[in-house]
Amino acid sequence: MICSEILLPAHAPPEYADRETLWNAVEKVERGKKAQLAYSFDIALQNEFSMEENIALARQFLLEQFVSRSMIVDFAVHSPDKEDGGISNPHFHVMCPIRPIEPNGKWGNKQRREYVLDESGNRIPDGTGDYVFNAVPTTDWGSPETLEHWRKTWAELCNAKFAEKELPCSIDHRSYERQSVDLLPTVHEGPTVRAMERKGIATEKGEFNRWVKATNAAIRDIRRKIAALADWLKEVKAELSKPKAPDLISLLQAYFDRRNAGAYSQKARINNLKEMNALFNYLMENGIHDLDALEARVDAIRESSDALKKKLDSQTARMREIRKLPDYLATYHEMKPVYDGLRKIKFTRSKEKYKADHAAELKQFYQARRKLSAEFPDGKFDQHKLDAEYAKLEQEHAETYAQFKAIRADSQQLWKIKSYVDTARKNLEHTQQHTSPKQEQGI
Repeated sequence: MICSEILLPAHAPPEYADRETLWNAVEKVERGKKAQLAYSFDIALQNEFSMEENIALARQFLLEQFVSRSMIVDFAVHSPDKEDGGISNPHFHVMCPIRPIEPNGKWGNKQRREYVLDESGNRIPDGTGDYVFNAVPTTDWGSPETLEHWRKTWAELCNAKFAEKELPCSIDHRSYERQSVDLLPTVHEGPTVRAMERKGIATEKGEFNRWVKATNAAIRDIRRKIAALADWLKEVKAELSKPKAPDLISLLQAYFDRRNAGAYSQKARINNLKEMNALFNYLMENGIHDLDALEARVDAIRESSDALKKKLDSQTARMREIRKLPDYLATYHEMKPVYDGLRKIKFTRSKEKYKADHAAELKQFYQARRKLSAEFPDGKFDQHKLDAEYAKLEQEHAETYAQFKAIRADSQQLWKIKSYVDTARKNLEHTQQHTSPKQEQGI
């Protein structure tokens, strides 16, 4: 434990600064034995900041965004875990009671009644002496919009700190999809999986994330090279389209001639010859005789890369879904007694109160039931079928990744050609700039 602290609104009872007193009070005020007590957050810190800077930034964020809303905040920072590459993964844990603290220091309500009205604006009787109502949260703390605001604000605070320290870094609270970043997302591993991985025990989530990271590395490398090659081709095509400019093959030949002239040994000259032949064979095998053909090859690689990426997206999404289904099944069985309890209630008023008291559990049950029904319409969960499909997808991914590696090798050859042509062009320009008038006449 590096840091552990409770932040209180000014009107909160000071004794709540003691963790035991606080959480005993939270439990005491709840009547339902299955009532939800707190919101829980894990928020990433930044490796580029010192731990003191990270903690100060976290405290600022919590005071401005949570405590200012009458939320009590219990937060802690632990020694950061290490990810697979040995990179620290610092973060802080936050728990906030769901009930707000009123100005009088008492716990507020989670929800309030909002009565349903008829066309004339009158309340609708529920048949038990009361009226039909909906349970409406008294705060916006649990809304997706508020969570989005918090995530965005944290990113802005971190980015402002990066700018203050003049670091060329930034973070973004949005998903890859919302950022239009065409990469595959990893899955959250959690402390148990990470502990197993640190001990050398391979896990399904760990393996999944490893091949996602490897694939993303290949995607980044290919797209970076393709983008640079496309820009380079525009520039070189314009230059080589000028009268009497040397063609692609001539430039490559000039490059290797110059390299051989500076070789210190026969072995080096032989290696140069082998590399030149390999590049020329690559150009011939792919029908690349000029820059138009080279540009067409770059476009073909880009199209293949995009098609493979779409295929990987589909495979990855399905694999993630398969691995979630057993969790949905467990949630379904865990929450079904709550759902069964709702079905037994006959009176509208009692049913609405039950639904309000068990909103979180019922939401989880309905989501799990919806996912399982879509996967197994007959209601029979088949783990063997899922395992077989997952194994098939793993094999398909291995094949797709092998194709990505071939595309990467292709792009590396094109990148090498670019580098050598650029060197030959610079040598040619240097020679032309230092040619005397007499020499030009002699030529």
